[in-house]
This record gives sequence, structure tokens and C-alpha cells, in this order.
Amino acid sequence: MDRTAKADLVSTLNGVFNQSAVVVVAHYKGLTVADMQKLRTQMKQAGATVKVAKNSLAGIALDGTDVSSIKPLLKGPTLLAYSGDPVAAAKVAVDFAKANDKLVILGGAMGKTALNPDGVKALASLPSLDELRGKLVGLIQAPATKIAQVVNAPAAKLARVFGAYAKKDEAA
Repeated sequence: MDRTAKADLVSTLNGVFNQSAVVVVAHYKGLTVADMQKLRTQMKQAGATVKVAKNSLAGIALDGTDVSSIKPLLKGPTLLAYSGDPVAAAKVAVDFAKANDKLVILGGAMGKTALNPDGVKALASLPSLDELRGKLVGLIQAPATKIAQVVNAPAAKLARVFGAYAKKDEAA
């Protein structure tokens, strides 16, 4: 890789680190190409990205960013998983690590907060942004349906009473 390509990679990674809500660092030693492709696909579906970069270049790109606390984790064969959603990258990485013991989560960062492996697992257990939006919409819609049920209940009871009287008169 020549000097300009390295400079481009560093500037690209620096932009990624500045814009990402969460960055997860993991060792991938022993993963097959098929496993890496599967991980990349799962990350892409969740709205996250996996990047394998030279540790020294990633360390240079980390300088001056909020997530610079992950710099000591960049030793050995590491991959970086990042996303704009604070939960997406962590959730996919933890789920993949459960299924494949070759992926070892080292830690990560969410903004200026450094995360150890347990912190990444705790973050992964939280609901994603889309799940939270769905719950919020459900909570907003629930009172409207309850109000409609309460308003319609007296009319329905009155209709049942009239129906009962009508059947009583027919039977007599």
C-alpha cells in the first residue's frame, strides 16, 4: 500500500470514528472467509459495518476522536464493527460471537465512554432504535384504541338490551 492510499484510509477511518455512535473491537483469528462474509452480511442487514484495517493506521485515525479510548485494544488481528445506531453493531457482534467462538470481543466505545467486553454485551442486550420506535408508536396508539372502546361500549350495551327485548317480545 503506498503512502497516498494509507493517507486516504486514515482519513476515511477518521470520518467513520467521528460519525459512528458505537465502535466494537474484536479478534477474528481463526475465522474462515465464509464466516467473515456471514458476519459482514449480518452487520449490513442491521445497518452496521465491519472493517479490518492495519492497527497502526487505525490508531492514527483514532487520534482526536471521541472513541480514541479503544486504541489500546488494537493489538493482533482485530476488526472494527461500527454503526450509527448505538446498539446495532454491538448486538450483531455479540450474537455472532455466541455462535462462533473464534470471534472474541475485546471491548469498544460509545462516544467518549469506553466499554469492556461486558459493557458491549450489556449494550447488545438493549433494544435497538427501531424496536424502541415501534414500542413508542404502540404506546401512543394504545390510548386512542382504548378511548374508542370506551366510547363505543355504552352504545353496544344499549344495542344488546334492545336486542334482548326484541327477542323477548317475539317469543311471547
